Amino acid sequence: MDAAEDRYDALTDEVAALYDAGRAAAALALMDAAEDLTPWSAELAHLRACLLGSLDRPDEALAVLERAVADGAWWEESILTEDDDLAALQQRPEFQQLVTTSRQRRSADPTPPLIQLPAGECVQVVVALHGAGQRAAHAARDWAPVLDLGCALVCVESSQLMSPMYRTWPDPEAARADVARALTHLPAELEGLPLIAAGFSAGGRVAVDWALTGLPQRPAGVLALAPALRTLPAATTNKLSPAMIWIGADDDLLDVVTDAHLDSYGLTVTVLPNLAHTFPADFDQQLAGVLS
Repeated sequence: MDAAEDRYDALTDEVAALYDAGRAAAALALMDAAEDLTPWSAELAHLRACLLGSLDRPDEALAVLERAVADGAWWEESILTEDDDLAALQQRPEFQQLVTTSRQRRSADPTPPLIQLPAGECVQVVVALHGAGQRAAHAARDWAPVLDLGCALVCVESSQLMSPMYRTWPDPEAARADVARALTHLPAELEGLPLIAAGFSAGGRVAVDWALTGLPQRPAGVLALAPALRTLPAATTNKLSPAMIWIGADDDLLDVVTDAHLDSYGLTVTVLPNLAHTFPADFDQQLAGVLS
């Protein structure tokens, strides 16, 4: 990850916090004052349009999207048509043309995984899946402590794009294909070692699905932080070790995780105090507790 991407992540986190606090105008002012982040122009245009829409400024919101499309931007159809902040635009012919253009431009983008080896003997392979809006480089940063625990780290990047720079995991079958593709890149010294499915947020959902279904290849265990769970299999016969799910006590997904009764699948759920939807500062210790 580079400094520009760090700035983009920080900006969007701050904008989201202001929006959630009902301060959309302050969020717009923050975007106006931000440094140039051209690679993420499509993502920032969508964010700006949503802020303008929430402030009942639909004409300005439409103009922002039209300028971005003229520069080559596009967005996955649902984030245009199902966003309440853009509801006032839905019946406008110009907006419908944006949707059509975006549908025509969207494509998948499979990329090789990032693979890192521990300094000493490797005993297992942690396959880490990034959260929504992130890339494999984020997973490499966040799951790096496993390298000191004798694990190789394989960071898979979703091929599913919601906009030119925004990757996530909406389609379970496509996610399984991405994992299967990544596993074909394993170097010879990692073949046959136990696989641990790992992931954060949307990637955590994929990791849990992978662990419980055994598809595309049965892992030995699962580690998921704040998984954005949806549909779970009716049951599983997979015996998983480790089998740990972490969720922050202040995470908006807390009820989603605790209501899923993951213990019935043999998974342990640990609620971390004073933590929202992010990695804990002591994540290296959390990992050591289950991987040592």
